[in-house]
Amino acid sequence: MSDKIKPQHLARKAILYVRQSSPYQVIHNLESQKLQYAMEERLHQLGWREIEVVDDDLGRSAAGVVQRTGFERMVAEVCLAKVWQQLVEVCRVVDTVLIDQEMVYAPRLSNDRLLLGLKGSLNEYELELLRQRSVEARREKARRGELLQAAPVVYIKTEDQRLEKDPDWRVQQAILLVFRKFMELGTVRQTLMWFLEHGLQVPTRNARGETLWKRPIYRSMHRMLTSPIYGGAYTYGKTEQLVRYDSGRPHRFCGRKPREQWLALIPRAHEGYVSWEEFERIAGTIRENTQGTGVVKKGPALLTGLVRCPRCGRKLTVRYTGSGHDVLRYSCIRGWLDNGEPRCIAFGGISVDEAISREVLRVVQPSAIEASVLAN
Repeated sequence: MSDKIKPQHLARKAILYVRQSSPYQVIHNLESQKLQYAMEERLHQLGWREIEVVDDDLGRSAAGVVQRTGFERMVAEVCLAKVWQQLVEVCRVVDTVLIDQEMVYAPRLSNDRLLLGLKGSLNEYELELLRQRSVEARREKARRGELLQAAPVVYIKTEDQRLEKDPDWRVQQAILLVFRKFMELGTVRQTLMWFLEHGLQVPTRNARGETLWKRPIYRSMHRMLTSPIYGGAYTYGKTEQLVRYDSGRPHRFCGRKPREQWLALIPRAHEGYVSWEEFERIAGTIRENTQGTGVVKKGPALLTGLVRCPRCGRKLTVRYTGSGHDVLRYSCIRGWLDNGEPRCIAFGGISVDEAISREVLRVVQPSAIEASVLAN
């Protein structure tokens, strides 16, 4: 037994922290798991009787904003001076030893603390270097148009990493009909309504790669008509991972980048359902439709984003009508816009906003008087 392990260490509970950073490692790198779980027997040999195995974080990366519940629980236990784990500074304060397959470390000893710090820094640098090399290799392959991860709907990926149209003739004709109808009608909304009026479905693909037929919605039809892949272009890097903080906790979300910032855009990389020139005209028409609606983006409405429909629960849309776009109206049209469902409710907003204004002023008036007195 190491002379660094004292009776006060053995009197505490030991935690065996088991982790692998990706689901792929969990499934395929079984030898690493066996080595980590085998540490339990070594802890018994070193004299511990109470041992808890924490493997909640298998398949969770230590990088980014992924929450590691097992690690957080272990830190909490260490702060209560009940267990040992690999947080050098905390272990130094509470006199906790650290053990791996090679040796026993006592963070209270400066030499052991230095060695642990060097090992951690070198391991972190090595992992970051490997990650950077892997990312850069993928980016170079994408710039050449050779990185195909998964075939989108109505395409299949060949063995030589190329995209070909789905051989199902019905699938091809359905997609061609979407583009033909848009070129005839001129808007995504009218194209959607035409499909809904005629009871037509569009192909989708489930997680197993099977083709399914579903009633179209605005979002899917807009995505189809604005995706360069249907115009025969290879694209990569259209989105980026962003982080926002909500109540101090990080949340990752995906944001779209402008075309000039895409990593790769290679027209005529494969056979499209429309030519690249036709796709560019369609994309331009959609942009003009979006910019030329004449709807006021910012207006005087008091209840924007605050009122929901009592029938379907969706937020009411604010619209401004009249020759000067100054007549306020609240309406529930999201179901109709997105899915072709019947409209719910609509009502004039001027009288409603006036009533809300009166109530707000009535409530705040006593406080306003008091505040003015204090200010003087």
